Amino acid sequence: MIKSFEEIQAFGKEGVEAYVNSATAVTKGMQSIATEAVEFSRKSFEQNAAVFEKVVAAKSIDKALEVQQGYAKDMFEAYVGQLNKFGELYANAAKEAYKPFEGKIEQFSGKAAAK
Repeated sequence: MIKSFEEIQAFGKEGVEAYVNSATAVTKGMQSIATEAVEFSRKSFEQNAAVFEKVVAAKSIDKALEVQQGYAKDMFEAYVGQLNKFGELYANAAKEAYKPFEGKIEQFSGKAAAK
Protein backbone atom coordinates (compact mmCIF):
# COMPACT_ATOMS: atom_id res chain seq x y z
CA MET A 1 0.00 0.00 0.00
CA ILE A 2 2.73 2.45 0.97
CA LYS A 3 4.70 1.56 -2.14
CA SER A 4 1.62 2.22 -4.29
CA PHE A 5 1.08 5.57 -2.58
CA GLU A 6 4.71 6.51 -3.23
CA GLU A 7 4.35 5.51 -6.88
CA ILE A 8 1.22 7.63 -7.24
CA GLN A 9 2.96 10.52 -5.54
CA ALA A 10 5.97 10.18 -7.88
CA PHE A 11 3.67 9.98 -10.88
CA GLY A 12 1.88 13.12 -9.70
CA LYS A 13 5.20 14.93 -9.38
CA GLU A 14 6.17 13.82 -12.89
CA GLY A 15 2.79 15.04 -14.12
CA VAL A 16 3.35 18.49 -12.64
CA GLU A 17 6.82 18.63 -14.20
CA ALA A 18 5.36 17.58 -17.55
CA TYR A 19 2.68 20.26 -17.25
CA VAL A 20 5.28 22.96 -16.49
CA ASN A 21 7.43 21.83 -19.42
CA SER A 22 4.39 21.78 -21.67
CA ALA A 23 3.33 25.27 -20.60
CA THR A 24 6.86 26.51 -21.25
CA ALA A 25 6.79 24.99 -24.75
CA VAL A 26 3.40 26.60 -25.46
CA THR A 27 4.72 29.97 -24.29
CA LYS A 28 7.77 29.71 -26.54
CA GLY A 29 5.57 28.68 -29.47
CA MET A 30 3.21 31.60 -28.95
CA GLN A 31 6.17 33.98 -28.71
CA SER A 32 7.44 32.69 -32.06
CA ILE A 33 4.01 33.15 -33.61
CA ALA A 34 3.64 36.67 -32.20
CA THR A 35 7.11 37.64 -33.43
CA GLU A 36 6.30 36.30 -36.88
CA ALA A 37 2.98 38.16 -36.97
CA VAL A 38 4.61 41.45 -35.97
CA GLU A 39 7.33 41.01 -38.58
CA PHE A 40 4.80 40.22 -41.32
CA SER A 41 2.71 43.25 -40.33
CA ARG A 42 5.77 45.49 -40.40
CA LYS A 43 6.79 44.27 -43.86
CA SER A 44 3.22 44.67 -45.12
CA PHE A 45 3.04 48.23 -43.85
CA GLU A 46 6.33 49.09 -45.54
CA GLN A 47 5.13 47.54 -48.80
CA ASN A 48 1.82 49.41 -48.56
CA ALA A 49 3.67 52.70 -48.19
CA ALA A 50 5.95 51.94 -51.15
CA VAL A 51 3.04 50.96 -53.38
CA PHE A 52 1.08 54.05 -52.37
CA GLU A 53 4.02 56.21 -53.43
CA LYS A 54 4.24 54.37 -56.77
CA VAL A 55 0.50 54.76 -57.41
CA VAL A 56 0.59 58.46 -56.56
CA ALA A 57 3.64 58.95 -58.80
CA ALA A 58 2.07 57.07 -61.73
CA LYS A 59 1.73 59.19 -64.87
CA SER A 60 -1.45 57.44 -66.01
CA ILE A 61 -4.40 55.50 -64.70
CA ASP A 62 -3.18 52.41 -66.56
CA LYS A 63 0.19 52.56 -64.81
CA ALA A 64 -1.49 53.07 -61.42
CA LEU A 65 -3.75 50.06 -62.02
CA GLU A 66 -0.77 47.98 -63.14
CA VAL A 67 1.09 48.83 -59.92
CA GLN A 68 -2.00 48.06 -57.84
CA GLN A 69 -2.64 44.73 -59.58
CA GLY A 70 0.98 43.67 -59.13
CA TYR A 71 0.80 44.61 -55.48
CA ALA A 72 -2.46 42.69 -54.97
CA LYS A 73 -0.94 39.58 -56.55
CA ASP A 74 2.26 39.85 -54.50
CA MET A 75 0.35 40.43 -51.25
CA PHE A 76 -1.97 37.49 -51.89
CA GLU A 77 1.04 35.21 -52.43
CA ALA A 78 2.75 36.60 -49.33
CA TYR A 79 -0.44 36.13 -47.29
CA VAL A 80 -0.85 32.51 -48.37
CA GLY A 81 2.81 31.87 -47.62
CA GLN A 82 2.41 33.46 -44.21
CA LEU A 83 -0.64 31.33 -43.45
CA ASN A 84 1.39 28.22 -44.27
CA LYS A 85 4.18 29.44 -42.01
CA PHE A 86 1.71 30.09 -39.18
CA GLY A 87 0.29 26.60 -39.68
CA GLU A 88 3.78 25.13 -39.30
CA LEU A 89 4.46 27.25 -36.20
CA TYR A 90 1.17 26.17 -34.57
CA ALA A 91 1.83 22.51 -35.42
CA ASN A 92 5.34 22.71 -33.97
CA ALA A 93 4.04 24.42 -30.84
CA ALA A 94 1.45 21.66 -30.38
CA LYS A 95 4.07 18.93 -30.87
CA GLU A 96 6.42 20.56 -28.38
CA ALA A 97 3.59 21.02 -25.87
CA TYR A 98 2.68 17.32 -26.13
CA LYS A 99 6.24 15.98 -25.81
CA PRO A 100 6.40 16.14 -21.99
CA PHE A 101 3.28 13.94 -21.80
CA GLU A 102 4.43 11.26 -24.25
CA GLY A 103 4.35 7.91 -22.58
CA LYS A 104 2.89 9.17 -19.30
CA ILE A 105 -0.59 7.74 -19.94
CA GLU A 106 0.79 4.38 -21.04
CA GLN A 107 3.11 4.39 -18.04
CA PHE A 108 0.23 5.04 -15.65
CA SER A 109 -2.06 2.54 -17.39
CA GLY A 110 0.62 -0.13 -17.16
CA LYS A 111 1.13 0.47 -13.45
CA ALA A 112 -2.60 0.55 -12.77
CA ALA A 113 -3.14 -2.72 -14.66
CA ALA A 114 -0.32 -4.40 -12.74
CA LYS A 115 -2.06 -3.73 -9.42
